[in-house]
Amino acid sequence: MTLTELRYIVAVAREKHFGRAAEACFVSQPTLSVAVKKLEDELDVKLFERGSNEITVTPLGEEIVRQAQAVLEQAHSIKEIAKRGKDPLAGPLRLGVIYTIGPYLLPELVRNAIDQVPQMPLMLQENFTARLLEMLRAGELDCAILAEPFTDAGLAMAPLYEEPFVVALPRTHPLAQREQISAEELKQETMLLLGTGHCFRDHVLEVCPEYARFSSNAEGIRKSFEGSSLETIKHMVASGMGVTVVPQLSVPAEPNPHLVYVPFEEPVPSRRVVLAWRRSFTRYEAIAALRNAIYACQLQGVKRLTE
Repeated sequence: MTLTELRYIVAVAREKHFGRAAEACFVSQPTLSVAVKKLEDELDVKLFERGSNEITVTPLGEEIVRQAQAVLEQAHSIKEIAKRGKDPLAGPLRLGVIYTIGPYLLPELVRNAIDQVPQMPLMLQENFTARLLEMLRAGELDCAILAEPFTDAGLAMAPLYEEPFVVALPRTHPLAQREQISAEELKQETMLLLGTGHCFRDHVLEVCPEYARFSSNAEGIRKSFEGSSLETIKHMVASGMGVTVVPQLSVPAEPNPHLVYVPFEEPVPSRRVVLAWRRSFTRYEAIAALRNAIYACQLQGVKRLTE
């Protein structure tokens, strides 16, 4: 039994496909398949049910894969401990960020990290919350910037900031001249939402639960549209297709001739953004350095959380 074989079965369990698992491990599919079969023979158990379209993990295989993940994580920790003895900040830090934070935080964060800890380059991964959590648990990421709530699965977490939401409207909209808007007033509007999988979509639906029905004949709702990113949705709003709700950090410093951002009335809806990492991750100084680089960002309009 080798660490390589354990890495292969973890990849197959995650991807549920031998071809994709081989790509993720940067080997050919025959190489991966032979290694998995060799491990199954050595253990004398069947780890995977091989269907025509998808691979499923057997009940015993799930237990073995969980243990394999733990072994791989411990093996990685040995390397990290060795690095830490020399310089805990030396070497890349694998950071995941959700899509609705990355474009607005990363440009300044990366500049700060280069200035403060040049020996610790950031390897960045943007994705949905669920996928980033999977990658954290599998040891493919060291830490991730996420918005609560989410299933922490025993992760260590440090609060970063509380970010209010604002309403984005076309400049010609009747509500565009208002100083504040209530969530109740948005019931009569055409709401533009992010697609399924984005946690920020769920945050918006908490503010305006009526839109969860997606019914064109629901009382107080004309229609709802979906977009692939906040920036795409902003362009749709600017063109007059409707209104949307966005996080404060996505509001640009320069005014847009076609778009207006109006705050909510109290109580202002918001999201709590945190940094999460595995409790077994040993580079504590790297986590602290990353938090310092985040706090050095302007974070205009948000409340820093330092407890």
